[in-house]
Amino acid sequence: MIRLVHKHIGAAVAADATATLDFDARQKSRQRLALDNGGFAGVVLARGNTLSDGDVLTDVERRFFVRIVAAAEPLSYVHCVDRLLLNRICYHLGNRHVPLQLHADAVAYRHDHVLDAMVAGLGARPQLCHGAFHPEPGAYDHHGHGHGHGHGHEHEHEHEHEAAVLEESLNRAHD
Repeated sequence: MIRLVHKHIGAAVAADATATLDFDARQKSRQRLALDNGGFAGVVLARGNTLSDGDVLTDVERRFFVRIVAAAEPLSYVHCVDRLLLNRICYHLGNRHVPLQLHADAVAYRHDHVLDAMVAGLGARPQLCHGAFHPEPGAYDHHGHGHGHGHGHEHEHEHEHEAAVLEESLNRAHD
């Protein structure tokens, strides 16, 4: 099993494989990843990393590259030309810590009938749609860079050890 331990930064690279993941899976720093070609890889990334559509993961030797594809998932989409109403909707959803994908005149969130009822009660009509979910990163998230520092070589030894532990547990689970 290939161990993916780095999020590739830099020029575009040709990927050896792809992995289609929903938003929940793109937030996991340690997991057994099913590749779209039927293969598997173990992922061990620094905590706090969220993968985005188009990100590329690589192994320690930087010989195997996996491109991340954001999976389509059920979303509630609320188009609203009334800016005050849109602000109120975002306030109430944010107050419930709901991840939001923001647009100039709309907001999207993972489909939930309870949230849809709340939004409808505020005066808007949520529409069910399917698409890749790209919520706004948190204010303390450093715009998707996880825990606030670069992923340099000083962490490689730690990740190699974590990768070995993950691979061993994945192999036991697969047997």
